[in-house]
Amino acid sequence: MANIELILNIVIICLLVPMILFAYNLNKSLGKLRQNQNALAQLVSALNEATFKAENSIPKLKSATEHSSEGLKEVVDSAKELKSDLLFINERADSLADRLENVISNSRGLAANSSTIEGNAVKKENVQNDRAEAELELLKALRAIK
Repeated sequence: MANIELILNIVIICLLVPMILFAYNLNKSLGKLRQNQNALAQLVSALNEATFKAENSIPKLKSATEHSSEGLKEVVDSAKELKSDLLFINERADSLADRLENVISNSRGLAANSSTIEGNAVKKENVQNDRAEAELELLKALRAIK
């Protein structure tokens, strides 16, 4: 029986040596984990803080975007109004320029064809009246835009 006890004690000793080595390695690993746990806690804290700041910045960013989009909308609307006004002025100016051109060409043709002073005076007066009328229309168009 003494031999069995001795053999059992030797087996237990043989099993305890690797167990002690394993416990030692486990203790070292747990120590490293504890050291890294503090760094991990700091990292999580920094991440939480960054998330909090980002969440607080979102409403400010939305507000700034809405404000700038309103300003941009006003500028676009104003530009559309100016565009329509400019198109109107351009059309009126083209028609008035055509009328003035016709008046000038008619006055030149009439002056060459008419031989009497009296006829020229009447025709010049008609040309001047047409020209004055065209100028008045141009002035009215420009004033309507203001």
